[in-house]
Amino acid sequence: MAWKWYDSKIIRIEDESSTTKRFWAKVENDEPLNFKAGQFVTMDLPIHEKRTKRWRSYSIANHPDGSNILEFCVVKLDGGLGTKYLFEEVKIGTNIRFKGPSGTFTLPENIEKDLVFICTGTGVAPFRSMLLDLIEQKKTHRNIHLIFGTRFDEGILYKEELKALEKKMPNFKYSIALSREKNLPSLNGTEIRKGYVHQYYLDEYRDVTPDVDFYICGWSNMIDEAVENLILKLGYDKKQIHYELYG
Repeated sequence: MAWKWYDSKIIRIEDESSTTKRFWAKVENDEPLNFKAGQFVTMDLPIHEKRTKRWRSYSIANHPDGSNILEFCVVKLDGGLGTKYLFEEVKIGTNIRFKGPSGTFTLPENIEKDLVFICTGTGVAPFRSMLLDLIEQKKTHRNIHLIFGTRFDEGILYKEELKALEKKMPNFKYSIALSREKNLPSLNGTEIRKGYVHQYYLDEYRDVTPDVDFYICGWSNMIDEAVENLILKLGYDKKQIHYELYG
């Protein structure tokens, strides 16, 4: 399938952490950009002579609201040409060309199971899109548990927003795993544990049931470990596991 290419301009940039930025891109025409929560776009960045070596994919962090504005949450990678360009050269008004939206990392139309979202770092972006979409569309859902892992308190992305969703959204639980933080912060009721994200879900979901689906987003080594843990250590069926790789 040939995806449509769009031209957009960056209209807003914010620091989310010392290594992460949020970018807002507005498509140049006034046509609404249709996408499903959880999808991504592929940007063509001016970082290489070969076209395919210029392409970088980023999950859409906002929900489908009928507008032509997309938000992206991007972490700067050491030696990464794409993020070096985004962090050091992109400014308000910079043109960004992208294709898509694409991807099948989306929720079913009818949610009939409990959902567990497992992510690290900017892997939280598609889950934010999904959660906001469920709220805005008033979609029926069961229990949803977002388990977010990062190294330090400073790296918790969308912290205040997700904390607020716990109070606003029925049957939603937000948990954080900090692997290297010495002193755990207090987030007024949000559950925070010291350790890796993997130990969190291994403890919480050791009682295997067919009535839950796991959605995982992060780097490939994190995905591999999570899938292996859920299937081999805990005994879940592979049909209960859905994931989005980040490289």
